[in-house]
Amino acid sequence: MLTRTEGIVLRTAVFGEADLIVTYLTRDHGILKAFAKSPRKIRSRFGSSLEPLTHSRIAVMGREDAQLPRLTQSDILRPFQTLRDDYTTFVRASRLIEMNLRFLPEREPNHDAFRLMMQALAKLESGRKNLYFLYYKMRFLQICGYLPGLEICGRCGRSSSERSPQYFYLAHGSILCEHCSAVRDEARELSAGALRVFCGMLNWRFATIDRFRVGDHLIAELDSLLEAHIAYVLARPLQSTVFTA
Repeated sequence: MLTRTEGIVLRTAVFGEADLIVTYLTRDHGILKAFAKSPRKIRSRFGSSLEPLTHSRIAVMGREDAQLPRLTQSDILRPFQTLRDDYTTFVRASRLIEMNLRFLPEREPNHDAFRLMMQALAKLESGRKNLYFLYYKMRFLQICGYLPGLEICGRCGRSSSERSPQYFYLAHGSILCEHCSAVRDEARELSAGALRVFCGMLNWRFATIDRFRVGDHLIAELDSLLEAHIAYVLARPLQSTVFTA
């Protein structure tokens, strides 16, 4: 059975002397692994289309339930070469790749995740990269159902006040009001400014994100909180129980 779709290369793994196993984030099948025959040879027909972050039109051959279908076609649609040429940007983009690999199950279509990655890569080729990375992480967690709750108390449901600071509890995946919080051992402080930015970002879109101005210190504060939240979630088995804002 021949399957055609679009895919973004997330990673490749060496298999044998000249073969690769390529992991894609695809438009129609979510995370998809494919076997690429001899792409490491000088005259490989795949050329540079298997470089990380490359967006290609691909075709794979194999039974519908085959764990590792064979890659038969890979035509570059957008190479995103500039992202790989900038070492710092590529390292940070690798974090986005890791999130897709850790959170998304294989062979489960997720059109929103694919579209978000495409929008992020296009934006990252130029512009305010710190804000783009932050916005991607927030939207990705929202798509996966693991967005931290920063608008209401995770226990009683009270709306967050304007007092500063608030405290985000990793174990709850949310802020807790002063009536529900007993200890702050696992809490991270969250300034009122960062809280306002986060709540505002829930209504943003990549298409209009350049209209907004956010201080670097607030971006850094929110990014640190999201990274702590991601690390905590991944330290436990991913379950159907989710955090919502």
